[in-house]
Amino acid sequence: MTIHQILKQFWGYESFRPLQEDIIGSVLTRQDTLVLLPTGGGKSLCFQLPVLALGGVCIVVTPLIALMKDQVEQLRRRGIAAVAIYSGMHWREIDRALDNCIYGNVRFLYVSPERLKTEILIERVKQMNVSLLAIDEAHCISAWGYDFRPPYLQIAEFRKLVPGVAVVALTASATPEVQRDIVEKLEMREPQVFRQTFARKNLSYSAFYEENKEARLLKVLQGVPGSAIVYVRSRRQTQEVAEWLHHQQIRADYYHAGLTAKQRSDKQDAWIHNRIRVIVATNAFGMGIDKPDVRTVVHLDVPDSLEAYYQEAGRAGRDEKKAYAVLLYNQKDLVDIEQRIIQQYPPIDMLKRVYQALANYANIAVGGGEFADFDFDLTAFCQAFQLPVTETHYALKQLQLEGFIELSEAYFSPSKVVMTVDNRALYEFQVMNPHYDLILKLLLRMYGGELFTNFISISESAMAKAARMPENEIVVLLEQLAERSVLIYEKQKDKPQLTFLTPRFDARNLPINVMELERSKQRNLAKVRAMVDYVQNPVQCRTRMVQAYFGEEPGDACGICDHCLSQHQASIDTDRLRQRIIQQLDATSGQGLAPRQLADQLNLNTDRLAEVIRYMLADEQLRMDAAGNLHSMNTMNQR
Repeated sequence: MTIHQILKQFWGYESFRPLQEDIIGSVLTRQDTLVLLPTGGGKSLCFQLPVLALGGVCIVVTPLIALMKDQVEQLRRRGIAAVAIYSGMHWREIDRALDNCIYGNVRFLYVSPERLKTEILIERVKQMNVSLLAIDEAHCISAWGYDFRPPYLQIAEFRKLVPGVAVVALTASATPEVQRDIVEKLEMREPQVFRQTFARKNLSYSAFYEENKEARLLKVLQGVPGSAIVYVRSRRQTQEVAEWLHHQQIRADYYHAGLTAKQRSDKQDAWIHNRIRVIVATNAFGMGIDKPDVRTVVHLDVPDSLEAYYQEAGRAGRDEKKAYAVLLYNQKDLVDIEQRIIQQYPPIDMLKRVYQALANYANIAVGGGEFADFDFDLTAFCQAFQLPVTETHYALKQLQLEGFIELSEAYFSPSKVVMTVDNRALYEFQVMNPHYDLILKLLLRMYGGELFTNFISISESAMAKAARMPENEIVVLLEQLAERSVLIYEKQKDKPQLTFLTPRFDARNLPINVMELERSKQRNLAKVRAMVDYVQNPVQCRTRMVQAYFGEEPGDACGICDHCLSQHQASIDTDRLRQRIIQQLDATSGQGLAPRQLADQLNLNTDRLAEVIRYMLADEQLRMDAAGNLHSMNTMNQR
């Protein structure tokens, strides 16, 4: 099939978006390729489609579990086999997924960067027919980027396992420094670089100083009909703002990572299908969501960088129709944002103290525990070891960035089951153990034969309803079957999962790069200051500011941001004022007026009037006589 036939069959589109066809052509010729497309520009298709033409398996490295799950689900809905491997999975589930990449029909294997150094992945990749290595969110490989992930640095070493396989690196936002770093760190060979302008001609940017943000938010939503996202910083805010909007007769709901999977799915579905107009969310919302008709994105808090803001604001107007990105701020926001960055870098002693406490909490000895994962409750952890909650939170974040741990907010992951015996052995077990006959038949009836090949998500409550028995009895029976090695039962997790990514170190000798931590802090402070400059700049076109920040030669002023519109209005006001001045002077029948008299008669600020008069004198619309009186050139010409 041609790439256009593949596009039509699997994605339902007749034509490609700008640059997509050129990028796909580069990938098909097995050239290393760097792709910079704005949010909503169709980056995923740029590596997914060519793999269907090339054959083989594409290994996709991505940092966000939620994003990889979403992309795997989207591919499966299109009839394309895809799997993901991430922390918290049972080793048998990982084993089967990798086997399917070698012997099955899987076309896409999504992995977190931490998995690249695991022995099981390394050995299985050697047996795979790998056709492409795709690096999503590629800015994460650069310490100059806004979301640096040290495990991304392992990718260049991993490439040696698949010599001759091209790499495609994709990101929505990368400064020139980050672009150079991506090429260098991935050891890309004469890469083809495809870059779309950072200017969005349909997106109007605004930043307003506002003490009463909720009132201004309501005014924005009332002024711009259609679907909207409101970004806030905390989970508590999502619920408070959504409830307030609901009381204002606006259909709104809230979204954050602490909701159950079903709650998140239901809320997202209601918003996508316009049963809910406004979704109030933390920045956990939006990645991978394909909703082109978002008319407004409002930020009630200032993001930590222009990269993050550009990505989040860019979720508006993907259909290329007029859309608005509005940021509301006050003086406290601008002070807090820098303090928040400083707070994110706890003292080294604090990092070591938290790491030691984690090892004790998980009961992991020095040298052991690599990829061991366990339920993690931050509040309980801090209470148990008498640690301050806020400082501990940031210490965990830094330990994660250093590659020692991974904290996955995988709340309420559904239960999973896979059979460990074949059909014949299962029948023999049922004959010998009739007590389990009902639940085994129920499992097979509800979830089918795929239970023998893959981990399948199950619902104990649905099974209990179908069997007309208490849910806790279903759980007990499944646990007993697992104890008898008939199946593997991965019970639903309702707490975040913490994983040790390396063998446990002695906390006193924890290998932290202190100098790099300080450099990282200074880089992030510079990003914050660039964000504050963007917010506070009084006159410059917002789109031109974005272009300059990302190293693009700024084009013409956008004409639709708050500054462009203000300047346009000021120009209109100036033209009207010029007309009023000429009319007032013409009415004196050639006598003229002193500037002070003119200001009094027009009831104008003298500074504003003096500025306009200077321009009119230069343009020869006015003349000043020896007595200092102003005359219109109309009356002078009549003389």
